[in-house]
Amino acid sequence: MPDRTAHLTRETQETSVEVHLDLDGSGQAAVSTGVGFFDHLLTSLAHHALFDLTVNTKGDLNVDDHHTVEDTALVLGSAMAEALGDRAGINRFGDAAVPMDEALGSAAVDVGGRPYAVIDLPLQNPMIGNLTTQNLPHALEAMARAAGFTLHLRSEGLNDHHQAEAAIKALARALRQAVSQDPRRQGVASTKGTI
Repeated sequence: MPDRTAHLTRETQETSVEVHLDLDGSGQAAVSTGVGFFDHLLTSLAHHALFDLTVNTKGDLNVDDHHTVEDTALVLGSAMAEALGDRAGINRFGDAAVPMDEALGSAAVDVGGRPYAVIDLPLQNPMIGNLTTQNLPHALEAMARAAGFTLHLRSEGLNDHHQAEAAIKALARALRQAVSQDPRRQGVASTKGTI
């Protein structure tokens, strides 16, 4: 099996981001962005996708959390793209639905190199902890674009924390399925012969 890892950094005047990613890990995560609920979501993503993930972000949180959240998502997406390499031998598609109390998150992904995102997270409050809720769908779109995958993600429920967490867990389970190696697959999962 090829080594499916990536180590990327990004430095701007607004943020410094470092990401280590292993797609064939055991779900271990060490995430530090300064945005507590975002750390919680990325830790949950790694745990349920069985990715090993280390994230260290220092951002201009004195301004707000936007640059920190978006840039972290961009680097994580780029790390996914690098770790996937030519994407040969993978399942390519994945989907999952995850309940969390009254909330239900559902995700479908195609990691075949076609960046697109349809995200429906009807969060009601402006903040969850110190995460601005409108930054979550924006970050997920940025991650999908950088990773080169199509993402359809939605949640429903009454509690914003539950909705967001259910959606991320569904995304994690869908990604776990999509990036998994299929021993029967010869080449890429496309009739075109390339993705």
